[in-house]
Order: sequence, then structure tokens, then C-alpha cells
Amino acid sequence: MAEHELAQRLSLGFIGGGLNSAVGQTHYAASRMDGRWSLDAGVFSRDADTNRQTAEHWNVAPDRLYGSWRDLLLAERSRLDAVVVLTPTPNHYEIVQALLKAGIPIICEKALVANLNDARTLLAQYNPARNFLAVTFNYSGYPMVRELRQRIRAGQFGKIHQLHIEMPQEGFVRPPAIAGRAAPPQSWRLKDDFIPTICLDLGVHLHHLSYFLCGEEPENVNAEFNTYSQYKDIVDNISMWLDYPSGMTSNFWMSKTAVGRRNGLRIRLFGELGSAEWYQMEPEQLNISTVDGMHMTIDRGGQASIAGEARYNRMKVGHPSGFIEAFANLYTDCADALIEWRQNGRSANPHVFGIEHATNGLALFHAARLASSRRRWERVHCTPYRESAISKLKP
Repeated sequence: MAEHELAQRLSLGFIGGGLNSAVGQTHYAASRMDGRWSLDAGVFSRDADTNRQTAEHWNVAPDRLYGSWRDLLLAERSRLDAVVVLTPTPNHYEIVQALLKAGIPIICEKALVANLNDARTLLAQYNPARNFLAVTFNYSGYPMVRELRQRIRAGQFGKIHQLHIEMPQEGFVRPPAIAGRAAPPQSWRLKDDFIPTICLDLGVHLHHLSYFLCGEEPENVNAEFNTYSQYKDIVDNISMWLDYPSGMTSNFWMSKTAVGRRNGLRIRLFGELGSAEWYQMEPEQLNISTVDGMHMTIDRGGQASIAGEARYNRMKVGHPSGFIEAFANLYTDCADALIEWRQNGRSANPHVFGIEHATNGLALFHAARLASSRRRWERVHCTPYRESAISKLKP
């Protein structure tokens, strides 16, 4: 969309995401940052007081606040442009299925669902001509991650040999204190299904970033699942090794028991012509090394082909663009993708990923669980991308 064009503001409803949730405030702030969405309706919590207080806090009219998500769907089906699903992951399946059946556009917090069977059931029910579904993998909203993607696609690093992505956190051994109040893990995060919850919380981001950057799904995986915390019935540390059709190999590491790491998301890649590294705690800097021995650091104020665009510079360089801004970039992309889908029956937005991508992430972690249990490499059975998703691989 051209900068001078008046962007259409879309109407949004929330299911979940109340004031006491982990993600609600982030989605609210991100959706409103660029003026593309207006939160007009919702059912924010099963608790009546929290539901009411959230609506009041976010200026949602009392007559558009509902006691259940089914009531919201019945009353708002023709009034909202999209519904955001922000409930705990195990509750997504029933809600997303109902939204698909009703033909209401969906923005779903990751992970789409908690297991591979549910994802494949939804995929069979999904009709791209009738259904719009975007899943929020927000870390690829960082300007320098998008800059790195563009440079990979332009061939700056040549053939990519290795990709290492890690996401260590410490929340299961040292829960964070937020505004002076302890924030222990939510009860639903202390229960594992066949795919451990750590994969749904952290792993799906690693899968997404690997595909977002390099445009490939893994063929085979090996993995080691560990339990190091006081929560003995759940997996809290995972190492994974992956290989890809191009010959690229990848390492994933995710942990909730890495003392001293608040959220240490780091991407490192090595190619025949150079390497690159990006660290979320220093989000404005992309470090690049070339085969001739040169080292350089790029930021939004340097020779950036993507990160220098006006949309990523709400404030001038030197004033870091962070997590909420990255999420806001994705919400702007979702607005553009939804409008394009309505106009053309499809969307080729390179930053918005939906049901096939989410299903492939779950297929990877399903195979990783088998690999860890059987102590061997396992084949990853991915779903082919539709034509609109194939276009994401183009520069």
C-alpha cells in the first residue's frame, strides 16, 4: 500500500486476551498502533469481572461485550472484519473450527492448535476461497529479521549451509516478577500432550523463522527432549537437528530452564559467501561477515533495503524498535492481506502465514517427539503449500 493512500480501518473482535492474560495487552496495543484495526467487540475472559473490566479498560461498548464466544459469533458475524483467538492453545481447536464454519476471518495466536491431528482436521475443513486464517508468528515482524530474509533471497550469502536458531528462557526455574508481582507459569502450560507445550510456546517460532528466512521445510529430524525443572511431568528443554532438501542443516534449541536468559532468541546462519547473526536483545543490529574477511553491523540508519522503509521507522534510528512494534508490523500485514483476499480471493503477502504453515510446524514437532522417544532420525511429513504460499518464497 502506498504511503499516501488512506488505509482502511478494520473492525476486530477478541476471544480471550483479558487483562490477566499473557498476550492480550500485546495484541491490543499492536493492533491499534498503525491505525489499521479497531477493537469493537469481545469476550475476554470466563470470569465475569475480568471480562467486564477488560471491556471498560479498552473502551469496548457494553452491548458488544459477550459472556461466551458462541454468543459473540452469533451477534457479530456480519459486523466484524476479523476475530482474534487469544485463549490458551488447548482451547483453540473448537473456536477456530466454528469460525471457519461461519466464514469469519481469523487471526489466531500461535500455536494454531495443540496437536497434529486437530491441525489436519482443520486443514481439511479450510476452504481458501471462503476462509481467511492468519497465525501470529510475530518475531519475523522485526525489521532486521526481514532485512536478513531479503539479503538471503538476494543471494548475498550464497548457498546456505547451516542455520542455528535458539530460544532459551528461564521461566521454569526463575519465574519473572512483573511490576513487583510474581508471574509463575500458567496452569495450562504445565500439562504436556504428545507435542510438549514448550514446542507450542517456543518451538513454533523457531520453525517459522527457519521457513521465513530460507523458504524450506525440513525433511528429517532428530531430537533430545529433557526435563530439568521441578515440573517433572513436562518437557522443558529441547535440542533438535534438522536436514533440508537443499542440503542445508539446522540446529534448534529451546529451553525454559536456561538461568539468566529472559528470552534469548538468536539466529545465526552460515553460507558459502558469508554469515549473519541477529539477537533479539539487540534487535536493531544485524551482524554480517563476508568471505573476504569483512565484518559489518547494519541498522535501520545504514544501508538497509527493507528495514529502512518508512513503515519500520515510526521513530528515527537510535530509538530502538522492539517487540510491540514487531507485532504491530504483523497486524498491518494482516490488514493488507485480508483486504487483498477479499478483493482477489487470495493473498500473496510474504509476511502472513496461515494453516498450512502452522500444520507443518506441528508435523515437525510431532516427528521430533518420535525421534526423541525412538532415539533415531524421523521423516517430517509436511503439507504442500498452496500457490498463494509458494509465492512467499520469491524475493
